[in-house]
Amino acid sequence: MLHTTHSNISEYGSLTRRWPAGLIHRTRDAVEIAGLLEGTGWVDSFSPKELHVLAQYLYLCEAAKDATVVQEGGSEAYLCLLIQGRVRIIKEGTGGKTKQLGSANPGSTFGEMSLIDREPRSASVIADEPSLFVVLTAQGLENLSSEEPRLAVKVLIKIAKVISERLRETSGALVDSSRSD
Repeated sequence: MLHTTHSNISEYGSLTRRWPAGLIHRTRDAVEIAGLLEGTGWVDSFSPKELHVLAQYLYLCEAAKDATVVQEGGSEAYLCLLIQGRVRIIKEGTGGKTKQLGSANPGSTFGEMSLIDREPRSASVIADEPSLFVVLTAQGLENLSSEEPRLAVKVLIKIAKVISERLRETSGALVDSSRSD
């Protein structure tokens, strides 16, 4: 169950310029964050010490059902690792119609591209149910890079692998869709 005591993460303006109102900062307790990370496959290659150090650069956030976690076109740069809940990824098409591109379950990440390239968000992410996330901001990644460069490299390699997997899936889907035309 999600805690109800929280504040909007925009109060932490030094972390990033803008956050969607639906993403609520819950805590910055590194011990709790490290424990939540241990329960995901995302950090399998990290030692317990590395997890505890990494957790100091992360935030724990929540979103209510139907809250916007990421807004398409937004300029904020952060990656979310879904700990609890479910989200859907949608993209606006021609004529203002939206199409669901996919969904994410616990252990999944999203927001990797904006964290790396700082380009506007390519899709929106909406919470299908109350959800809990571990968040790495661009500022957090910059701080990690300057203070713990070896750990930052491990994080960046993990992000690169996720992006590579998604590109391979997309390439396969494009080939399959062109065969059916």
